[in-house]
Amino acid sequence: MNSSNRSQFKLFKTEAGLLIALAAPILAAQLAQQSLAFIDTVMAGRVGATDLAGVAVGGSIWGPLFLFLYGVLLAITPMVSQLHGAGKTAETGPLVRRGMLVILPLVVIAVLLLRSAGLIFVWMAVDPQIATIAAAYLKAISWGIPAIAIFFLLRNLSEGLGLTRPSMVIGLASIPVNFVANYVFIYGKFGFPAMGGVGCGWASALSLWFMCGCMLLTIWRVRRYSMTHFFDFAKKCGADDGTQVLRIGLPIGLALLVEASIFAVIALFLSPLGALTVASHQITLNYSSMIFMIPLSISSAITIRVGYAIGKQRPDRARLTHKVGIKLTSAIAVVTATLTLIFARHIAAIYTNDHQVIAIAISLLYLNAFYQISDAIQVGAAGALRGYKDTRVPLLMVVIAYWVIGMPLGYSLALTDFWGIQLGAKGFWISLIIGLSVAAILLGIRLHKVSRTNKLAIRS
Repeated sequence: MNSSNRSQFKLFKTEAGLLIALAAPILAAQLAQQSLAFIDTVMAGRVGATDLAGVAVGGSIWGPLFLFLYGVLLAITPMVSQLHGAGKTAETGPLVRRGMLVILPLVVIAVLLLRSAGLIFVWMAVDPQIATIAAAYLKAISWGIPAIAIFFLLRNLSEGLGLTRPSMVIGLASIPVNFVANYVFIYGKFGFPAMGGVGCGWASALSLWFMCGCMLLTIWRVRRYSMTHFFDFAKKCGADDGTQVLRIGLPIGLALLVEASIFAVIALFLSPLGALTVASHQITLNYSSMIFMIPLSISSAITIRVGYAIGKQRPDRARLTHKVGIKLTSAIAVVTATLTLIFARHIAAIYTNDHQVIAIAISLLYLNAFYQISDAIQVGAAGALRGYKDTRVPLLMVVIAYWVIGMPLGYSLALTDFWGIQLGAKGFWISLIIGLSVAAILLGIRLHKVSRTNKLAIRS
């Protein structure tokens, strides 16, 4: 290995180490967030099937709305990282304060949607008992919407500065809070009435306010955040800086909605095929969601590093970051895909003892292994593009990949004989692989163009 290759390898190793150091706490925080829904499901299920169904139906409304808010507020991360890289860290706190005012209408709309979800359940002809629990669950959790919005703003401020551990610690601390609150509200302890599944909503709202309070306390008390001037109300930021949160964030939120909605539609299309097919698809989807947390966390780290490099006016470093990041997500995806192929039967058996469900799930998990590789590449590219503050064109590309290509192809493969025999759930997973591969190619082309344009702009 000559000196040039050694230098390149050293740079690659350094950047990979920085990305992993940033991504590991983000991954822990994401898994902690996922565990809250898991705890709700398990504890509500112990009350009864109706309460469990109520929480599940309520979650079908809360989940996409949560993802949308999360996506919109992800705009803060590249904005903060670019300011930080440019030596303008003092402007990041006022930016986030301005962002709070800008997203206030979204928060109000989200609260109103959750509190009027009962009308949606009537329109969907949901069982009245289940609908009553789901509507009350959503009204309870709606009290936590302002808290989760503030938490995400502050978390993304912290992560944009490269400080990812606080959100991990707070996320892990929220698990016992959520568990205890569920125990009190669901089963009626310490003088509180037993609320059943509705208690999950109150416990979640309380947990969200706990996380918000902890994040506010961290920003206020930890010295490293004093440079952001978040609590220095004499410092202002321009109106353009605040509205930029929506210009960058709305496409991200909509892209996440596009992805979440296609899985909801697939579940509806598969429902007439019977419980075995639906259960097998759900097992594969749940497992896929857990594995996806790994490339998603690295994608967030790529956003931070690319944004910081652009702020520093170092386009070559930004290009190195996204190249290393995508290679890293791809390598990890190859490992997880291989493990999925080897242990598919064991993975399915974790979820069920039904041999028929396991058999179908194994065939879907084999397809999911290939899905993971395409997914890792596209999410890495999307993370890099967010670092460049490029979000609107990627949204269009995701819509094309999922809804123009993936959904029609999946429907024709799964539920028609256009291509021959109907493939059922397999057809949709094959179409998801193809759709994600298209997304990975389109986003890769876009990333090459944006990074090259940025490089030329900085040099000129």
